[in-house]
Amino acid sequence: MSVSVVIPCYRSAQTLPELVSRLVSVLHAMSVQYEVILVVDGSPDDTWATAAELARRTDGVRAIHLSRNYGQHNALVAGIREAQFEVVVTMDDDLQHLPEQVPLMLAALEGDRLDLLYGVPHVEEHGFLRSLASRSVKAGMSATLGVRSARKISAFRVFRTHLRDGFKELSGPHVSVDVALSWATAKIGSLPVHMDHRQHGRSNYSLRLLIRHTANMVLGYSTAPLQLASYLGFFSGLFGLLLGGAVLWRFAAGDTTTAGFTTIASMVALFSAAQLMSLGILGEYIGRIHGSGMGRPVYVVRERVGSSSLFDASLPSAQHGDERSAPPQVSPHTASSR
Repeated sequence: MSVSVVIPCYRSAQTLPELVSRLVSVLHAMSVQYEVILVVDGSPDDTWATAAELARRTDGVRAIHLSRNYGQHNALVAGIREAQFEVVVTMDDDLQHLPEQVPLMLAALEGDRLDLLYGVPHVEEHGFLRSLASRSVKAGMSATLGVRSARKISAFRVFRTHLRDGFKELSGPHVSVDVALSWATAKIGSLPVHMDHRQHGRSNYSLRLLIRHTANMVLGYSTAPLQLASYLGFFSGLFGLLLGGAVLWRFAAGDTTTAGFTTIASMVALFSAAQLMSLGILGEYIGRIHGSGMGRPVYVVRERVGSSSLFDASLPSAQHGDERSAPPQVSPHTASSR
């Protein structure tokens, strides 16, 4: 097995040296051919200088500098498209995803049962509100996007590199790696792993960014909002008919002596709101179609430093022989055919 590890980097100058050192040590001990791809997503601090220096003095480490900040998933797509080996591992740059867990995930992917594996924490590493928001987003993905494994999604992934062929035409500024991967395979599983607390700084994924990412996924990969607009128009029309029938009945019965300003104003407000909401949703889709038509890129690479590892993948792996003979328990989440 040969491995490409993709790490999107942003404000991580303090954590990258330790992360790369531990990761390279783990991969070298496995005696596999590997590369570590550090994708610096337009970070305003010294992250690029640190990543470039690591790539220059460490075999098997490559650094890619994006021309500006495009977002985590766009940076992941950039790294995945650069990957040269048969399996891709994605992980965060803040040392919450432990490099020592990578061999367990690689061992769980062996065989033909799975194409994509997510590492899910034994214990949630975020606070209550952030964890609640994250679970809500995953539940929404499962319901609206048809991603059956959404509740087990995490940024710690292992998948076969050929899956990227399923989204090689993916373009535009709004991308989701997990949705794109779900297009390519139904053999998806999860593995409980240990995760650490963030050692430096704070997460860049605030509640506002999480909400924006959710909106991007729903509007970019689902027709559910359009269906919601249709249902809204239908029920608004049904309510209007019932209200009109009630007014006519009261008029025929002689209960109405003066035209009801309140009724008319309520009907106007109700249907105006329905129309504006529907137009707003349609406008979002039209704007995204317009944005894609302009040819706006997913990312732009400014420069590259480093090369892939030249270790021989045929070397025996004595240290991990026992682990490979008894792979860990994996929870499969095979999606039904759609």
